[in-house]
This record gives sequence, C-alpha cells and structure tokens, in this order.
Amino acid sequence: MVFEDYLYPLLGSYFASPQWVKSSVGRMYSLFSTSLGRSPSYISFLAEAAIRDENELKQLTSRKLGATLRLALESVPAYQQYRHLQSRLDSPLEVLRELPLISKEDIKRDLAQFLSMDTSQSLRLKTATGGSTSTPMVFYLHKGVSRTKEYAFMESFHQYAGLTRSDVVLALRGRTVPSARRPGGALWMYEPIKRQLILSSDHLERRYMAEYIAAIRLWKPRYIQAYPSTIYPLARWLKEHPAPDISERIKGVMLFSENVFDHHMALLKEVFPCQVLKHYGHSERVLMAASMPDDDRCFFWPQYGHFELIDDAGKPITKPGILGEIVGTSFDNQVMPFVRYRTGDMAVLGDKPHPLLPGFPVVERIEGRRQEFLVCRDNRLIAVCGMGAAHSADLAAVDSMQFEQSRPGHFLIKVATTQPLSVEAKCRIVHAMEAKTQGGCTAEVVEVKEIPRTLRGKHRLLVQHLDIGNYLGAPVIL
Repeated sequence: MVFEDYLYPLLGSYFASPQWVKSSVGRMYSLFSTSLGRSPSYISFLAEAAIRDENELKQLTSRKLGATLRLALESVPAYQQYRHLQSRLDSPLEVLRELPLISKEDIKRDLAQFLSMDTSQSLRLKTATGGSTSTPMVFYLHKGVSRTKEYAFMESFHQYAGLTRSDVVLALRGRTVPSARRPGGALWMYEPIKRQLILSSDHLERRYMAEYIAAIRLWKPRYIQAYPSTIYPLARWLKEHPAPDISERIKGVMLFSENVFDHHMALLKEVFPCQVLKHYGHSERVLMAASMPDDDRCFFWPQYGHFELIDDAGKPITKPGILGEIVGTSFDNQVMPFVRYRTGDMAVLGDKPHPLLPGFPVVERIEGRRQEFLVCRDNRLIAVCGMGAAHSADLAAVDSMQFEQSRPGHFLIKVATTQPLSVEAKCRIVHAMEAKTQGGCTAEVVEVKEIPRTLRGKHRLLVQHLDIGNYLGAPVIL
C-alpha cells in the first residue's frame, strides 16, 4: 500500500488506458502486492480496526488523540498560542475541549497554518475535496499512511458484508469511463487491481441499460458499491425486467457518499435479496462510520478518529435524539492533523450501542450537509433527506429528483422521468411533501429532462440558495 501513494499521480493515466493495458498492469501489480502492498503499517491498521474490547479501545484512542494534539501543539502554526496546554496532555479530552473548532474556510484561507513544520514535505500527499457544495479545498494526507489506513478500515467494513479480495465488485461511484465519451464506446471498464466492474455514471438512462446488463453478465459481480442515486436507476430496471441470474448473485450492497431515501432503500432490498449497508467517510480521512447488517444506524470507528457532535453554538451534544454537526479530530496524519474539524455534515445522536461494537459512537442517521435543509416560513428547518418519508407511490416512476429553494416557505421538486406525470400525480406528490413540512412550506413540481450530477458523479439532493447558517438553532423536523 505504501508504494500506491507514489503511483497516485499516475492514476488518471491508468484509468484512461485501454482495457488490455489495465489488465496487464493489474497482473503485474498482483505479483508485487503480497510483498510490497501489504505493508507493516497496513497490517497494523487492520489489527486496530478489528479491536472490539472497550477498555482496549479507550486506551488506544486516548494515546492516538494525545499524539495528534501533541503534534499540533508542538509543530502546527495555527496552535502555537495553545502550546501551554502540552503539560496537560495526560488528559487529552480536556485539552481538546479548549481548542477551537476549525472549518473548511479556515483551511482554505491559510493552508500553511495547518501543516506540521516538523514533518518532511516529502511525506505530503496533495489532494482536494470534491467541491460538490462549494469550491474544492486543497489539503494534505500523510503519504504511505493515510490511504493505507483507509484501505485497512475499508476492509473491516467489507467484512461486515462478507466481501473478500477475490470477489468481483460492481462499482457505480462516479468514476469516469473514458471509452464512454466516444461514439459507440464501451460504457464500462474492468479494473483488475480492485476487481471492479466500473459502470459509467453518466449514462444511466433506460436506453443504455441493456449494455450495462450485458457487462454484468460477462463479469458476474457478487457485490455492489455505489452512490444511492446511481444504483437506483439500475435497480428500477431490474425490477421491471427481472434477471434472477444477476440479482440473486449479489451478496451485498454497500452505499457511499449520499443519504438514502426510504423508498430507495426499500427498492434495493426488494431487487437484491441481501444486506444493504451504508458507509460514511470523506476525502479528509478524519472519521469513518458504517451501518451493520442488523442495524441501519451509523457507528463510528473510535480508533479511526475522534468523533464529536456539536450544536449551533459549538457546544457538545450528549443527549440522544438531538441534531448536530459532526466534528472530527484525525489520528495518524503527521503531515496535517485535523483538530476539531467541522465536516459540515449533520447527524442525530443515537443512544444504545450495538452489542458487537462497544465503545463505538452511534448516530441514528446522518441527515446531510448544513445546506441540505429546507427552511419553513416560520424559520423551522426540515432535513431534506427526511422528505423521502413523504414519498407517494407516484415517485416510484421518477428516475431522479432534486429539491430547490430560493425563499423560506416554498420549494421546487424537480423530477426527471421518462413518462410525464399526470396532473393528479403531481398534486399527490405536492400534498405528501407539504404534509411532511407540517404546514411550513408550499411545494411545486417541475418536470425536467435531467438532473445534472457533480463533477464526481454525485447526486445533489438539494440546491439551497438560502444561507442555512442564519437559521441554525431553530426547531428541526426530521
């Protein structure tokens, strides 16, 4: 895994290469993966990810949090005014509470202030966030460590579903398929290193489904890793055109990066008779969480990073059922430690831990980003993801949907569908959505040809033109 970071700049060229080149590179990579890819740090992180003893976890996480804070206080310019706290690092949680919250805007304003001056620049792996809701943020991972750690914890997540390294995975996570740009070019590619059949996320219309189905039959994947919005059109197609040789082969569906509507989850479980798991993470590699086969809530690995949930005043939330913003402090990144980093993601604190995950912080659900809330005319906030609970049967015929709001108390429901909705269907959708707001909003259905995705292929559920920061602290409808 260490040498992958040194090959990282070549990743784009690798994916753009012809299939025979990818296959050849994959075979060569496999010859070296055992001796070079499974580095000591990878093995160590695998062992950490597997820890389930609560006392052992507490000791490990306390050491890791202390190490992050020591690095920040000793060598990161942004924390030099807090250096006097070093003498109290035997109680890292107390020190953490005295440090400021940090936002993406703070880092974009002065990146150098958040880099360790004691760590070699050769260990910096430059990367950036996706920028789906704003301009991308440039930051640095720890070369040979950050991505290695992520792979190890991802393998722990794969174990929840039973995925092994020999299984072929159907991947629909926004990856561009270069050949799909050419007229008549293949809409898929096979990536042999991770054994992924990658389908183009830019051709999810019904007219292309037959080619997708042919590729799936050729490569016979047993697992699916996808954004909810990209796997949904394929699931709808398979419901309308049953293919037991495909759906019954799937042993697990893993959903990434987007929140899931209730009717999305229901369809996936209907089409694929297997467990459907949710994963939470981000480019900064600060926190990671996942659901369990028997529990749809999200559980944070405490040994990956330190989790906090804060209210609109920046105070810790400790009472279950309360909505707050997810804040994380990274472990193991000695190049750029993230300390009390505001992710912008909102979640509802859970209460009962999972019996197999003692010591794992839990949230009932992750509601999306700060800008993914609708504003009522009386300034109440509504989690747009929760609007999925208001869906009517008419939405089952919709290929994709997006909310848009420009003024409090009113929003648009943009729908893309191959068959026009009747006036009656639109009225039913509006009635269901307005009822969900408890009289706080009026709604309007607008039919569109398509709903564009972000540059990384994600579906933007809400285009919010209002500044939600002006309304935080108001009552929230979940």
